[in-house]
Amino acid sequence: MSDEAALPEPDRVPGAPHPREALRTIGQDQAVADFLAAARAHRLHHGWLISGPRGTGKATLAWSIAKYLLSGSDSPDLTAPPEDPAVRRIRALSEPRLHLVRRPLDDKTQRLRSEITVDEIRRLHGFFHMSAAEGGRRIAIIDAADEMNPAAANALLKLLEEPPARATLLLVAHQPARLLPTIRSRCRELRLHPLGSDDMAQVLAGLGVAHDAARLSALSGGSVGEALRLAGQDGLDLYQRITGLFADYPRMDRRAAAALAELAAGRAGAEGDPFDLVMTLLDRFLTRAARTGLMGAPLPEAAEGEAAVLTRLSPGPEAARLWADAQASLSARARAGRAVNLDPSALVLDMLIGLANQPAL
Repeated sequence: MSDEAALPEPDRVPGAPHPREALRTIGQDQAVADFLAAARAHRLHHGWLISGPRGTGKATLAWSIAKYLLSGSDSPDLTAPPEDPAVRRIRALSEPRLHLVRRPLDDKTQRLRSEITVDEIRRLHGFFHMSAAEGGRRIAIIDAADEMNPAAANALLKLLEEPPARATLLLVAHQPARLLPTIRSRCRELRLHPLGSDDMAQVLAGLGVAHDAARLSALSGGSVGEALRLAGQDGLDLYQRITGLFADYPRMDRRAAAALAELAAGRAGAEGDPFDLVMTLLDRFLTRAARTGLMGAPLPEAAEGEAAVLTRLSPGPEAARLWADAQASLSARARAGRAVNLDPSALVLDMLIGLANQPAL
């Protein structure tokens, strides 16, 4: 495991500690209770599929399970003593009874590959066939299992069909439908859900992001990872600007629109891609507008005055449908243009002008 510590970590949100550092999983009480019930009844399945939207704590739960099992903890909430030797080794990626499978580094480009290869699963086979240290239990975390290529998936299936004794495989999956049906059928699923506003506030406070927790929760859809990304990229301020653009709709301040479009042309960095952030927030605004026409303005607001703007834009179901159609067509056109390297500033400006010029809205 020592070599793993030097690799880039695709499941780490910039500016936040890695999920293995978390003391416990917050806001997923049902999943935690289901696992604990199985463990205490000595019905610990060999394969666990931890699924749900990104940023809802799947990796945190997987690491919590590993720490719980390898430390021998008997806590009622899946926590393990932070000073336990096994927990300290897990946090340092030096626990010999734990194997982490993730996308490997490409030797030529020195960047992470786009998928988990069969070689990584072959190493996992080797790990399970080695003599187990300190008591015999061995755990593997595969993050994310839906990133395996077909050869890797088939190799993992063999392990699940004939699991080694006292082995536990924890498969983290953002899109479990991408996994082989035979893999899914051989795992017990722990389904995670977006966090509620209170749980989100608790998590964000623990990560030092107590300010504007309610707005971040509203805008991130219950995803801690997305909330941290928005906080790190000034997403709330950007969403306020987007909301302001539509305050006098169908009139739109062309200078403000051009400034927003220019922002999308910034260079991608460690915190993320400005074009992706702008498009994500535009999509979110239009989606919230569509939902307002069906269910009323969302609360809490994600921007000051948002409820009034959305209520005026989308007073009923017909308007909701029009906003949903606009979001789907214009967003798809902008993202398709970006995929072929068209100017991101021009793409965003084209989308905004398209929204302003739609007479049906």
